[in-house]
Amino acid sequence: MELLSTQHLVVLAVTGAAAVALGGAARRDPGAPWVGTAARVLAVALLVNEVGFHIVHHADEGLSPRGDLPLHLTDAATIAAVVALWRPVPLAFELTYFWAFTATVQALATPDLRQGFPDYRWWWFVIAHSGVVVAAVLLAWGRRHTPRPGAVRRVFAASLVVTAAAAVGSLLTGGNYMYLREPPPGGSLLDVMGPWPWYIATGTALAVVLFWLLDRPFDGRRTAADGTAG
Repeated sequence: MELLSTQHLVVLAVTGAAAVALGGAARRDPGAPWVGTAARVLAVALLVNEVGFHIVHHADEGLSPRGDLPLHLTDAATIAAVVALWRPVPLAFELTYFWAFTATVQALATPDLRQGFPDYRWWWFVIAHSGVVVAAVLLAWGRRHTPRPGAVRRVFAASLVVTAAAAVGSLLTGGNYMYLREPPPGGSLLDVMGPWPWYIATGTALAVVLFWLLDRPFDGRRTAADGTAG
C-alpha cells in the first residue's frame, strides 16, 4: 500500500469515519447495552485478525523470528485494546489510548506495507491498526474513560519495557523490531528525526511530549470527578 495512494487515502477516510460514527453514537448513552456489545465485537475482531493472520501467514510463507514476533509497539497496542474493550481495566485503556494516537496513527499515516488490497496482509494491517484507533476513540470519547493521574508516566514506562523487549528480540534474531536498527524503507516520521541511532532518542523525547499533550484534554474531566467525589 503506497503512501497517499488511493487505497491509503480510502483507509484513512474510512478509519476516521468509523471512529467518529461509533464514538459519537456511544457518547449519547455510554451505558447502553449495545455499546458494550460493540466493544466486545471489536475486541473479538482484533483478536481473530491477529491470530488468523499468523495462521495464514505460517501456511503461506512460514513464520520467521526476524519479523513475525509480536514485538512492535502496535502489537502491544492491539493486545491492550482487546483487554480494554472486553473489560474496564484502567491500565489497558491508558495503553490503548496513548499508543493508538502515537505509534498506531503513525503506522497508518506512513504504512510500511508492500502488499495492497486484497492481499490478506493488507487486511491484517488495516484491521489491526484502524481497529486500535477506533477502539481508542470509542473508549475515550464514546464511553468517556479517563486516564488516571500519573498515566503518562505509566505508559512511558510500559513503552520502555516494550522497546527493551524489541531491542533484545532484534539483537537475537537479526530483525528490526520497532525499527531500532533502521527506519522503514518506504519513509516515515523517523526520517525527519535524524540518522540512526539518534532518531531513537528523538523519538523517545517526542513520545513524552505527545503523551503529555494527549493527556491534557482529560484535565477538566478529572477535576470534575474530583469535585464530585469531594
